[in-house]
Amino acid sequence: MKEFIYGLPKVELHLHIEGSLEPELMFELAQRNQVQIPYPSPQAVRDAYQFHNLQSFLDIYYQGANVLIHEQDFFDLTWAYLLRCREDNVVHTEIFFDPQTHTSRGIAFETVVNGIHRALAQGRETLGISSQLIMCFLRHLDEASAFETLTQALPHKDKIVGVGLDSSEQGHPPEKFHRVFQHALNEGFLTVAHAGEEGPSQNIDDALALLGTTRIDHGVRCVEDEALVARLIASQVPLTVCPLSNTKLKVFETMAHHNVVDLLRKGMCVTLNSDDPAYFGGYMNANFMAVAEAHPMSREEIAQFTFNAIEASFISDGEKARLRAMTASYLAQ
Repeated sequence: MKEFIYGLPKVELHLHIEGSLEPELMFELAQRNQVQIPYPSPQAVRDAYQFHNLQSFLDIYYQGANVLIHEQDFFDLTWAYLLRCREDNVVHTEIFFDPQTHTSRGIAFETVVNGIHRALAQGRETLGISSQLIMCFLRHLDEASAFETLTQALPHKDKIVGVGLDSSEQGHPPEKFHRVFQHALNEGFLTVAHAGEEGPSQNIDDALALLGTTRIDHGVRCVEDEALVARLIASQVPLTVCPLSNTKLKVFETMAHHNVVDLLRKGMCVTLNSDDPAYFGGYMNANFMAVAEAHPMSREEIAQFTFNAIEASFISDGEKARLRAMTASYLAQ
């Protein structure tokens, strides 16, 4: 089964590029940019990754981002992630970035997006990994900051396919960003949103109704509302689920308690993703393996996560057909 999972083509739809900052690269960039970080070694950073909830993770996550200053830093960060994609046989990825994390520190929006975009373009050319870029608003900041960020993104529509909503869900419901998302939709952006991770299932309903989202990031608390579950199955609205993240942040106590396989078997369009892999202990292969080890599954069920992700992705119908055929061929072997 391990061999099957490692060889399976994969599509990742829920990855925060800042969350792929490995401690070794964090130290390298801190030295290069002469930034002080409060840890003596990469191992000390890893040892600090003992989270009890989402906020305890975010506190250290934003601290780590301080080492990202120049365009080359964002290129190096993204390139390191793409090399991990190649290792894990990820053939397409749709990554999030958080511009406000950087613009609030005086880093220009262009510096961030150009560094990431340059790496993604090189990944397509030299690694054969296709990609899309999604800009997230930080929900703990106010609506005015989100509007300002959207304005900064408008000259970069050729690089950014959609907008999302991340950061602390508690106390920051979707309606807070209703107007910003309407403006983004009017500008032609696709929309996604984190909902139903730490927040209630109502946030999933509201993200769909108020933000015009075509897929939900996390969404595992949908099971609190049977009518919502039935609607998600009927509409095939995708949920981009992050198993290792959910257990690391205590959304589920153990992987055996995780509901992603149950949702898959109910017919929901669920996908597997790594979220913030440097912090949560694993990229795509590790997430697939963790689920498969805790929940005995057939190869067809495991491959269904890839088929679901292909359908849920923001790529052309022709490209979806190509990736479906590639996955079906692998499964048939």
